[in-house]
Amino acid sequence: MPEVKIAAEARTEFGKGAARRSRRAGKVPAVLYGHGTETRHLNLPGHDLMLALKTPNVLLRLDGLKAGSDLALPKAVQRDPVKGFLEHVDLILVRRGEKVTVEVPIRVTGEIAPGDGMLNQQLVQIPVEADATNIPQGIDVDVEGMEIGQAVHASDLKLPPGVTLQVDPDTLVLHVIAQQVAELPEAEEAEEAPEVPEAVAETAAAGDKPGDGEQAG
Repeated sequence: MPEVKIAAEARTEFGKGAARRSRRAGKVPAVLYGHGTETRHLNLPGHDLMLALKTPNVLLRLDGLKAGSDLALPKAVQRDPVKGFLEHVDLILVRRGEKVTVEVPIRVTGEIAPGDGMLNQQLVQIPVEADATNIPQGIDVDVEGMEIGQAVHASDLKLPPGVTLQVDPDTLVLHVIAQQVAELPEAEEAEEAPEVPEAVAETAAAGDKPGDGEQAG
């Protein structure tokens, strides 16, 4: 996985007011921790960070810090629930050659066999262990021609060299099931939409005749 260079600066102001000022300046408050180091509070450029986070498990090279460059992985990302902009990011410090456990997207390709089957995907991400500098962006699963009853389990996934599963090999990833076509019996359809009896309809029509109200008065 390529590293994405991000300019980082130490954050000296804290609290909600300071965070709002950072965001107005186009920056995102962040914290960096890991390997027993003291937690560091940072400001990161909002636009660059937003673009970088489009890549799953992106490896960030933080430049501009006192100790030089640091490598970090996004651990938690907070977004505004309405507008969607970045509010805060937690980063975990990693080192080259270090193994990390991350959730990797499962990317489905191909089409199942024509017919009454439908694809039922149980997992959209799967935890794996990989080198921090060589995390796969996704695990591809080809479902071309799969028929009802066929399934893909974790043990069936083709992992890149150096990547290992962190779930039970028997874990179901996806399978093809029969579509459930619910058709109402004719009797039930009749019950749901009863017809108005003719006698009731005639009575209602008679009551609407002009002049009835005048006689009552």
